[in-house]
Amino acid sequence: MVLAYHAVFCAYGFWLPNDPRGSWSDFVRSWELRKFGPATKTNTRTSVARAPHDRNLRLAAKAAMRYPPVVFDGIQARAIGLGFARAVERSKYDVYACSILPEHVHMVIGRHTQRIEQIVAQLKGAATKQLIAEGIHPMGDRIVPGREPPSPWSRSCWRVFLSTPKDILRAVRYVENNPCKEGKRRQSWRFVQCISDAPTV
Repeated sequence: MVLAYHAVFCAYGFWLPNDPRGSWSDFVRSWELRKFGPATKTNTRTSVARAPHDRNLRLAAKAAMRYPPVVFDGIQARAIGLGFARAVERSKYDVYACSILPEHVHMVIGRHTQRIEQIVAQLKGAATKQLIAEGIHPMGDRIVPGREPPSPWSRSCWRVFLSTPKDILRAVRYVENNPCKEGKRRQSWRFVQCISDAPTV
């Protein structure tokens, strides 16, 4: 029985669908990227970030993208957090951990009537609306009145199903400590519930 999810979703251009280390994508939508190979679908539950790979191929693919890769700054991360808070409040999501990093987000989210992919889509959408409202969308120079702006997010998400309280606790600790790996402080968001509120079996 699934009790919660560890979801990871990325800023545009951070992790490509045909990344030589593997990805969670089934196919490559972008014509610019297809020449660098098909999607590298993987179902591993462990990080492949440090897996040996052709770094030059990965960088060449990034250089061929339609837009430059998105890297969120601190002000944008705060806006993303406000957007997340609104989505969490509106849809009554249970969030047990969240770290918003320059190129990706880690969250531990309780089981819900919505699929985790739908939850992540709602979170991304709310965050994007907040970035636009504050005038700090990272692709703001490409926004055309009357048209949808380019999304600052990648299309999919990576998720691990958490089936025991021990799994949830391990994921929460991982997410809480993730900023420290990049030399940043641990984060605190008002929409995150205490781990003691997480479901038990």
